[in-house]
Amino acid sequence: MKYVYFFATGQAEGNAAMRELLGGKGANLAEMANLGLPIPPGFTITTRACRYYYKHDGKYPRGLKKEIAAALARLEALTGKRLGDPRNPLLVSVRSGAAISMPGMMDTVLNIGLNDETARGMIGLTGEPRFVYDSYRRLVQMFGSVVLGVPDEPFENAITARRLERKVQTDAELSAEDWQALTAQFMEIVRKHTGRDFPQQPEEQLQLAIEAVFKSWSGKRAVDYRNAAGISHDLGTAVNVQTMVFGNLGPDSGTGVATTRNISTGEKEIEGDYLLNAQGEDVVAGIRLTKRIQELQKEMPRIYEQFAQICQRLERHYRDVQDIEFTIERGKLWILQTRVSKRTAQAAVRIAVELAEEGLISREEAVLRVTPEQVDFFLHPQFDRRAKEEALKAGRMIATGLNVAPGAAVGLVAFDADLAERWGKEGRGDGEEKRVIMVRPETKPDDVHGMLAAQGILTSRGGRTSHAALVARQFGKPAVVGCAALNIDLERRLMEVNGQIVREGDYLSIDGTEGQVFLGQLPTVVPDIKDPYLMKLLAWADGFRRLGVRANADYPRDAQRARDYGAEGIGLCRTEHMFFETERLPIVQQMILAPNPEERQRCLDRLLPFQRADFEGLFRAMDGLPVIIRLIDPPLHEFLPSYDRLVREVTMLRMAQHEPELLELERRDPEDEELLKEVRKAGEGDLAAGIRKLLPEKERLLEAVEKMREANPMLGLRGVRLGIHMPEVVKMQVRAIFEAACKVAKEGIKVHPEVMIPITSHVRELEEQRAVLEEVARGVMSGAGLELDYKFGTMIEIPRAALTADEMARHAQFFSFGTNDLTQTVFGISRDDAEAGFLVEYQRKGILPNNPFATIDVEGVGKLMAMCVKLGRKARPELEVGICGEHGGDPATIAFCHKIGLDYVSCSPFRVPIARLAAAQAALAGKAPGPRED
Repeated sequence: MKYVYFFATGQAEGNAAMRELLGGKGANLAEMANLGLPIPPGFTITTRACRYYYKHDGKYPRGLKKEIAAALARLEALTGKRLGDPRNPLLVSVRSGAAISMPGMMDTVLNIGLNDETARGMIGLTGEPRFVYDSYRRLVQMFGSVVLGVPDEPFENAITARRLERKVQTDAELSAEDWQALTAQFMEIVRKHTGRDFPQQPEEQLQLAIEAVFKSWSGKRAVDYRNAAGISHDLGTAVNVQTMVFGNLGPDSGTGVATTRNISTGEKEIEGDYLLNAQGEDVVAGIRLTKRIQELQKEMPRIYEQFAQICQRLERHYRDVQDIEFTIERGKLWILQTRVSKRTAQAAVRIAVELAEEGLISREEAVLRVTPEQVDFFLHPQFDRRAKEEALKAGRMIATGLNVAPGAAVGLVAFDADLAERWGKEGRGDGEEKRVIMVRPETKPDDVHGMLAAQGILTSRGGRTSHAALVARQFGKPAVVGCAALNIDLERRLMEVNGQIVREGDYLSIDGTEGQVFLGQLPTVVPDIKDPYLMKLLAWADGFRRLGVRANADYPRDAQRARDYGAEGIGLCRTEHMFFETERLPIVQQMILAPNPEERQRCLDRLLPFQRADFEGLFRAMDGLPVIIRLIDPPLHEFLPSYDRLVREVTMLRMAQHEPELLELERRDPEDEELLKEVRKAGEGDLAAGIRKLLPEKERLLEAVEKMREANPMLGLRGVRLGIHMPEVVKMQVRAIFEAACKVAKEGIKVHPEVMIPITSHVRELEEQRAVLEEVARGVMSGAGLELDYKFGTMIEIPRAALTADEMARHAQFFSFGTNDLTQTVFGISRDDAEAGFLVEYQRKGILPNNPFATIDVEGVGKLMAMCVKLGRKARPELEVGICGEHGGDPATIAFCHKIGLDYVSCSPFRVPIARLAAAQAALAGKAPGPRED
């Protein structure tokens, strides 16, 4: 078993394909050596050795030390230098290098091999005592910090004190004597903190540094980074031991970092920084003011020309933008590292498109290179990156929650929907901007007006499919929910967050992409969905995907936005959302409470024009595209005040019958305030009169709600069951759909209505309901003298419906998976309760790999979906099958939908571009070409 691989220009034992074994850095060093580029020679200890080290409690595999010694001897022979030889000392760096780039997350030690003897020898060889002691103190500082665990502060404080003593501004102004004195001081710091001397044996330095890099794989920042980036903890890191070259040997030396293109904008220009007479850490640490890489063209034109040619060669070789570290030692250029560069979302899209247009990669690979998360960036405001980094450093992030709706929002805290709406429309009345963050323990349907007025939504409770999350995604509002650290006191109009008090009217900034909450205002930037490079990339994606992409849209404005974003129809229109509109909800409530069928029909007749107008707008926006409209789904009690609220209101009114002032004394929250307003309005200012008038109404309402109460309303009288029990409601809806369709069809608009019957579990339910509703549809079309292209289908959200899909397909022309409810019924859990409770623990303990309400559970829910598709198409080969739950916008779920042969996915309008890309990537999976060969 080989554990050590040597590399030097023209004689490397590895190559770029050995990334998993040599790590990214080691593989790229070997590859550059094979290309004949000027790299300092060295050797790589494999990730296999690191994994062995962890598996065997910190022991090296048999033979590793011998391989290291042999590689070191080969390095000494090649360079003509020896480790620890004062006459011509070999100095090396020891660096980490994981298979997947983790920049800055693991440890590095430079200048291994310096000790008191070799330092004197180096001075004799170079005649540069300042350079030698600057290098020596760096070794002691880095070794002390990385290997021996000494805090950085004592070292930095010593340097600062020396600068103050010498009355200089920068480290570069300190003399050789200063660095010699600081080196001695650093050694004393090491002795004080560790109880041992800094090791003078170079072999011991090397051995301890290699082990420290192995140990840094399990360091907190590395573990946290892997958790955040979804990188496996089992990969291990390689260790690269490389000959030191020095950029701090004088004015003809320097060091820098550059990318082969601008990684902020994507422009085709070398972008980077450098310093003369410096080592690499000086460039990235911000100790000295760096120079733009273009200035090197003036200061060292020959070196710049050579570097530019290497940049072009490496980019063409790797077929991607490279992040390159380099050092100039006494007029000679050395390349220390290359790797694929990190980049902004805008740059990622532009770079992918331009690399394809330049012929370096195919269009297919361009589509595969951009992540769905990068496309998401274009759809929502984001915080300015540097400002956010500063806020994080300053400790302004006060809480985290679930990142349910991406984007950045800044605004004044408003604790109720009415205030959010008022401030949103009118401002605060004190000259403040009209920006609001609505903060609630949780939201409910009658909060929607405030949510629409707000820039962002923050709740202390709720999960990824809570009301707040669904509405936020629907309307493109950044949202953070389930933020348990918020202790909201609605009575005092403030909240306590980890010791911080935030009052109504204070500013908050929320990051719905990351699930973060910040005090105060952070500046935002607004990306452009009409970016020409993104438009081109998505057009390419459309040519590769098989899956259609539709949108969940309830209103014409949402439908138009969805179409602008590339939606090919509406996969879900939730008609019950229309019932919550301010002017309609009272009519809906009257309909529910109607004492007889005649009164109920009168209410439905009043609702019909509203529904018809909504559908007309949808059909116009989707001219020529299918529109799936789901009939009423929730139980009727959801349109009425909650039982618990009514009990409280009736109790308060009864208590206040003889002492009306109790209503003012017993107020505890905004809803109590609303009750007081209702009473005053009913009594025209007279509390007693208002109570006498309002109490009987509230008691009747409570009685009606009590009769409708169900132990488990999610599995109660809703969907098709409600349609069978109260057919006049769904008949009105179907009449509105087809009257609207006929009207706009006569305007020359092509309409394709598809009526979806929800919550079916038995074929007889579907058969009976479709017969009743299709009779209405045919009657409307007959009266209009038209024959429309329409379909009747059902939502598959109950396991029995999926298991009997062959029977259901005989009466359904399409299936649409409602995966939120299907996941609940397959798992037998309530999503809101689970996400707020045990589901987090399940994920933390590895019981479930993912939140099944965010990414489809392939082994359970997915298996049922695949079975359903197969059974349904066996009975009806032309059966149209799609998905309309929030899973429809999740890239992993989209890939699964492609695999099982669905016709389309449907998601919120703001995720349509993401779904277009993800669907193309699913179709292209496994087709990406390998690295380009020169």
